[in-house]
Amino acid sequence: MALTFSSSRRSSGPPRPRYDREQVLTAGLFLLPALVVLGVFVIYPIVAAGQISLTSWNGFDPVKEFIGFDNYVRLAQDPEFWNSLLVTCVYAVGVCLLSVATGLVVALLLDAPIRGRGIYRGIYFLPAVTSSVAAAIVWKYMLDPAGFVNGLLAQVGIAGPDWLQDRWLALGALTALTVWKNLGFNAVLYLTALQALPQGVFEAAQIDGAGWWQRLRHITLPLLAPMTFFVVVQALITSFQAFDLVYVLTGGGPQGGTEVLGMLMYREAFRLGDFGYGTAIAFVTLALVLGVTLVQWRASGAGKSSLR
Repeated sequence: MALTFSSSRRSSGPPRPRYDREQVLTAGLFLLPALVVLGVFVIYPIVAAGQISLTSWNGFDPVKEFIGFDNYVRLAQDPEFWNSLLVTCVYAVGVCLLSVATGLVVALLLDAPIRGRGIYRGIYFLPAVTSSVAAAIVWKYMLDPAGFVNGLLAQVGIAGPDWLQDRWLALGALTALTVWKNLGFNAVLYLTALQALPQGVFEAAQIDGAGWWQRLRHITLPLLAPMTFFVVVQALITSFQAFDLVYVLTGGGPQGGTEVLGMLMYREAFRLGDFGYGTAIAFVTLALVLGVTLVQWRASGAGKSSLR
């Protein structure tokens, strides 16, 4: 009896798939082109950059002087790095909060049964397909002291400030530009999640007397939690990788007020010619982005299980 019981316990559960040698070789052949591209264009550049971050190199000298972890020690003692990290964190928090709020509001509006809904969806998605450089140039002219924004304020008797010459105003303008640029993408994400929600739950709540706000607060928002987390992580990654919008709109100024990590890396490597130190900054940024991506990956698995 004991042997029979033990055998039945071992045989319980789904059977494990068995792969023969031919199947493994076939899978390997199909994966080989992708692995070659990944190795040449992703893995090798990361390894090479890691080696450069351990050297003192100006980008042109054929000899790279190995200095170990001196660049990282210097990084930990550099006040400009800590200023850039603080600016990037403040910028990222603002982008995350506003991305969630604006994306959700626009998605709720576009999900409503209104006439010309397809036209509105196209209009809201236009910033996402607009060139980042072109968008930043237009915003720079709009925020000029004699530009469009201050012209509107003058119409109501308000003297507009010099938006891009004040530390916090410039950072706020950069945050608003980033949120506007990604508004259509975030709205599409939320709209897709809204249309995938089970309608039977909303119908049952409406029969029970729940109003629109109650359904939104107690049903819609909790069910959208996985998508909200995804939008937050996407906004964080975008913020830590920001460069083009910052470079065109403010150039990192005034006085380092908008110098995010990408701008600091560019200045150290390409303007000052210290590629070893610039690459060390890039590697620290990569570590932060990978950390956020790991959180996203783990949360995505938890989100899927919560919707079952």
